[in-house]
Amino acid sequence: MQLGANVPNFGPGTDPGVLRDWARTVEGLGYDLLMVSDHVAVTPDVARQYPEPFHEPFTTLSWLAAVTTRLRLGTTVLVMPYRHPLLVARMAGNLDRLSGGRLVLGVGVGWAQQEFAALGVPFTRRGRMTDQYLDDLRRAWQDGGYGPTASVPIWIGGNSDAAVRRAIRLDAPWHPLNNTVPWLRSAVERHSLPGFAPRIALRLTTAPVDDLARPAGVGTLEQVLGDLEELRRLGAESVVLDPYDGDPEETRRPRAAWQALATVADHWRTTA
Repeated sequence: MQLGANVPNFGPGTDPGVLRDWARTVEGLGYDLLMVSDHVAVTPDVARQYPEPFHEPFTTLSWLAAVTTRLRLGTTVLVMPYRHPLLVARMAGNLDRLSGGRLVLGVGVGWAQQEFAALGVPFTRRGRMTDQYLDDLRRAWQDGGYGPTASVPIWIGGNSDAAVRRAIRLDAPWHPLNNTVPWLRSAVERHSLPGFAPRIALRLTTAPVDDLARPAGVGTLEQVLGDLEELRRLGAESVVLDPYDGDPEETRRPRAAWQALATVADHWRTTA
């Protein structure tokens, strides 16, 4: 099972040098994958969680491709209805080729109603648009001329039954976000999934978290390693760790997140 890190590409402490340091740190720690988020118009509903500056994901990953060599690069998740599918096919295909085939395209339907309105995209049609756009994207890649070195992995983000159905229809890994291990276990056992690549939190605590609602990745090192082992038993090919706890000011102080990632990586290698 591969491990990835979700890196903040937003917030007051995020500048090109910090992003470069994030990428080199994640790669140096032996992680397999680095992922970033997607928003286009930072409307008030977005800014409450992900304030400016918000670096566009394809641009950001292109920058990080140039300062890394091995690390796979991905989106968790690209909001599919925000861009014409042929534009996504071109941008993603070019990035994959220029990075040496390292792109993972995680996609989702989106949630920020004000952002949809700012972009003139109908919020209530986002699921149907995502399905159509994904079909168009794959067709563009199959027809050639849009750049990928081979078949770019597509992960289907989202926690809903519709997201699971979309992953099954497209024969793509399901990429649920921030849930408990029991919830993930139940979902995996109820469906015949083509693949499973969850994103979980990363919050190390000194004392055990004794709560049935404990999110995966939150707790002592032993609890987090146990979560990872359980996800591996459930068939996860990749798990993405997200050390961002929701406070934009922490983007100015990335070293605590780096230390948490280092601690997990060191112990996972010795126990896996």
